[in-house]
Amino acid sequence: MLSGLLGIGGGFLMVPLQYFLLQSAGVDKNIAILVAFGTSLAIIVPTAISGAYKHNKDLNNIWPIGSKLGISGIFGGFLGGITANLLNPNLLEFIFGIVLLFIAIYNFFNKKDESNYKFNINLVLICIIGLTVGFLSGLLGIGGGIFLIIILNLFLGFSLIKSIGISSIFISFTAIGGVLSYVLTGLNMDVLPYSIGYINLIHLIVISVFSVPSAYIGAKVSNRIDEKKLKLIFSLLIFIISLKMIGIF
Repeated sequence: MLSGLLGIGGGFLMVPLQYFLLQSAGVDKNIAILVAFGTSLAIIVPTAISGAYKHNKDLNNIWPIGSKLGISGIFGGFLGGITANLLNPNLLEFIFGIVLLFIAIYNFFNKKDESNYKFNINLVLICIIGLTVGFLSGLLGIGGGIFLIIILNLFLGFSLIKSIGISSIFISFTAIGGVLSYVLTGLNMDVLPYSIGYINLIHLIVISVFSVPSAYIGAKVSNRIDEKKLKLIFSLLIFIISLKMIGIF
């Protein structure tokens, strides 16, 4: 629902919830964090496509920039996923918590819905943004939509609703690069039953059954909800999860 509503992949919720679930089931934290990242990205692909389809029908001229950002994001996502496999899981968990904390604070204090364009949008800028956000997506197991919306809205001057629409297209592409990296790096690892690399098929199927139709509904109602109230709830939720990931409680 949040994926379609806010143009995000939903990884900011799926990663910590899967991670805590796997840990409570006795899975080693080194495996749990990578499975949470990889499986989250795999779930994001069909979920984001569902939301992107609806946004593209309702908004004009979002496909060209969204698809270009997404294609460059695939490469960034692949590199980010490879990098994640080389880093300490405790460091990844801390980085993820810090990123969520930043996002929560930004959303809470940002009152701006629309502004004038601040930069000329060209192919070079699109590639730089796509690669950077894609890398963060693969590294942290999220679609990257949260980062992209902030960039589009705050620095490039797109309205929030257009930023959400473009982001939903972007994450449909970029999550694919991350998925490929988590499959390849986990192929020879002793992960979990019914897994391909670090992608757990049980989680993928069960969550996707609910997330795909929910994303379409979320996109459909994105123009009918009070944005200020939604952003407040969204920020508080991320803030709580970020503190838990950092280890404050």
